This record gives sequence, C-alpha cells and structure tokens, in this order.
Amino acid sequence: MPELSQETERTKALLPFGAAEVTGPSMVPTLQHGDRLLVQYGARVRAGDVIVLRHPFQQDLLVVKRAVELREGGWWVLGDNPYAGGDSTDYGTVPEELVLGKVWLRYRPFKDGQRSFFARVRWALSTVWPVLCDRSASKRLRAR
Repeated sequence: MPELSQETERTKALLPFGAAEVTGPSMVPTLQHGDRLLVQYGARVRAGDVIVLRHPFQQDLLVVKRAVELREGGWWVLGDNPYAGGDSTDYGTVPEELVLGKVWLRYRPFKDGQRSFFARVRWALSTVWPVLCDRSASKRLRAR
C-alpha cells in the first residue's frame, strides 16, 4: 500500500498544499513507487478523486487511494492495482475525518542513471502530469 512521507504531516499545518512520496504498488498504473505528489489538504473530495488519508487501523500511516463512493460511515476507497490490496476491501469504509486531502499532480524525480540527452528529454516530457479524477473507474470499481 502506498505509504507517504511523514513530511506531509508537518507541512499540512503550514500550507494548504504539500508534497508526498509514494511507496508501494497499489496505485499502479496511475502512480508508481517513487512518484512525488502535490496534495491539497482539506480539498473537497468527489468520487473518482485520488486522495491521501490516514489508515483506519494505523493512523500514523498515510496512504493514497482512489475515493470510489461515499457510503454510510465514510469513503469506500480502492487502489488502482486490484492485486495489491490494502484498501476498503480489507478495512471497510474510511471515516471522512481521516481523509486529509486530494492529489492534484504527480512528478517523477530525475534518476541518476539518466545521462543521455534522449533520456533527459524523455524525463522532462513525462515528469509532471495531473492526477485526474476518473469517474468511469469509480463506477467500475464500485461493483467490487
């Protein structure tokens, strides 16, 4: 399950936006291990949004998932990778007070091994992408 840097918590108090780092495969293909995220804290969440939340059982652990549906008791959240687990199929709905914010974009850090000109151009063209709300995915995932 994607775990986020604890720096996320410290910057949350100061600014409405903050950075987080993804670890784990549960949001593949939308997010990859090592991606950095721009998160808006306190943003209104809608079905299909990628969000940052506290794990319901380990509240010191921050995770990133897709909000699928608002149900009684909170948000039903799922990872985009159905084989990774660690989402509402394991722990049920997530209370709204555990949802910290909405992910707006992801950027990939430059890797040390990217030395050629073409590797640097490819990185520059693919490093920053918005993380879009996927309403169709939320409808497909709701059936789980």
